[in-house]
Amino acid sequence: YSFPIKEFQIVDRLISTTLKDEVMKIMPVQKQTRAGQRTRFKAFVVIGDSNGHVGLGVKCSKEVATAIRGAI
Repeated sequence: YSFPIKEFQIVDRLISTTLKDEVMKIMPVQKQTRAGQRTRFKAFVVIGDSNGHVGLGVKCSKEVATAIRGAI
């Protein structure tokens, strides 16, 4: 288990600026409401620096682009 680092200066100091991101999967998620089904999109993004440091971002949003941006 790990704690998130809130200060971006610490992350910039520890990890180089050569971070690469790749969208692994985008899947539609539906929620049943009284009016019908509400569709949202869940994006899974992997971020790494090609030196053994890897992170996973997950975000669910109404639009695909917003979900990807939020996961990064």
